[in-house]
Amino acid sequence: MHNNNNDHAVTRIETHGVEQIPDHERDAGPLDLFRLIFGGANTFATAVLGSFPVLFGLSFEAGFWAILLGVLVGSLILAPMGVFGALNGTNNAVSSGAHFGVHGRIVGSFLSLLTAIAFFSLSVWSSGDALVGGAKRLFDLPETDLTLGLAYGLFAVLVLVVCIYGFRFMLLVNKVAVWAASVMFLLGVAAFAGPFDAAYAGSVNLGQEGFWAAFIGAALLAMSNPVSFGAFLGDWSRYIPRDTSKQRIMLAVIAAQFATLIPFLFGLVTATIVAVQAPDYIAQNNYVGGLLAVSPAWFFLPVCLIAVIGGMSTGTTSLYGTGLDMSSVFPRLLNRVQATVMIGVLSIGFIFIGRFAFNLVQSVSTFAVLIITCTSPWMVIMILGLIIRRGFYCPDDLQVFTRGQSGGRYWFTNGWNWRGMGAWIPSAVVGLCFVNLPGQFVGPLGELAGGIDISLPATLGTAALLYLVLLAIFPEPAAVYGPKGPRWVPSGKTSQASTQVLPEAA
Repeated sequence: MHNNNNDHAVTRIETHGVEQIPDHERDAGPLDLFRLIFGGANTFATAVLGSFPVLFGLSFEAGFWAILLGVLVGSLILAPMGVFGALNGTNNAVSSGAHFGVHGRIVGSFLSLLTAIAFFSLSVWSSGDALVGGAKRLFDLPETDLTLGLAYGLFAVLVLVVCIYGFRFMLLVNKVAVWAASVMFLLGVAAFAGPFDAAYAGSVNLGQEGFWAAFIGAALLAMSNPVSFGAFLGDWSRYIPRDTSKQRIMLAVIAAQFATLIPFLFGLVTATIVAVQAPDYIAQNNYVGGLLAVSPAWFFLPVCLIAVIGGMSTGTTSLYGTGLDMSSVFPRLLNRVQATVMIGVLSIGFIFIGRFAFNLVQSVSTFAVLIITCTSPWMVIMILGLIIRRGFYCPDDLQVFTRGQSGGRYWFTNGWNWRGMGAWIPSAVVGLCFVNLPGQFVGPLGELAGGIDISLPATLGTAALLYLVLLAIFPEPAAVYGPKGPRWVPSGKTSQASTQVLPEAA
């Protein structure tokens, strides 16, 4: 791919794929990264996650602490994932080749594809439902399959157009979305301040059976929101100069996740009001419908605006990275624009078929949690690799697969690093076994902790342990560590595998 992006206008279609972004074009900063992350999460989809503590029967206070715990832990895990893009000038899936091998990086590509389709679909569904529901109350618009379909189609097409234009257009959309959606959510303070009761007790309190299962389940769902960004941060941070402070990048990631407490708490607060004033909606797990039922008439317009703005920002952050990554998996067949159009069309088809033909909304919510369970150990392996290698990478050798070559520092065993793969596969399986989503998916070990979902702690711990053990038993080639050597390897031993790059394949 021979791409030049000398013109930085937002109306010019981005032509860069996953090849390393030239230094003179890397003019984004940590603040831009903050806007993209926060904009992508400042939506109804996050508010829906904020309603889950109430759906699980927790009090407002317990729900608040569960959300805060989940966001804190998730943001700390996510923060280092923003560094890879700045170091290597490419997305995180390609960067993962340093730890999984230049062929093993397809694990990251596959995970990002599934995550993007799941969260893009959930975003379009929740935003479309909110928009049509608000318009019904505001303008007496009938809520039918036709109006819902038109709303879904509107969101999906607008998102696809923004993603086709690329990074700078997406950045512009999120600059607007961050402030606009935040203002709309804050208007909710005025809308619901009267009926809100911070003493809302819920149905499961501390000391009662099932409390800790509900509390940890709510915390893990909140944690899944920041973790879901792990595969995508490099899509945006690749435009940040490589000499930018790593601490500033990670602080931007953490700050963006803490800013999502705005939609999280909006969802939690309004869910307690729905539980009191319209409990049937809570019984049916229909938070959006309950919100519209208890909202004052003047708040219906802000609801519609949140739906439009949020659907745009979340959809673009999900879909953009997947189109980018698929162009790297099939570099000789698809450029970034072609891959984006293909993935976008497939996703739009899935949205309509899943919503109207099979009613897969709840199933996709479960699917999203399962994807996060598989993505988390992948992130842990990359973060440990980043620490052990002292942040040393060779960006050019990461592009071997994209150029149709073989060899280089990250060739390992025919393009696969079985240390990373050997840690990820078992840890992902362990995590799936411990998933406990009552009524949706319960793994074979899901009841082992008394009904508490410990899938994320289990998969994170297993990945960390296995990866360090495999590095100790099978030391990596010395070339991957750079001049300073590894931060930790038993007895200082490394192997001496060849790193020669062979000619480009015919």
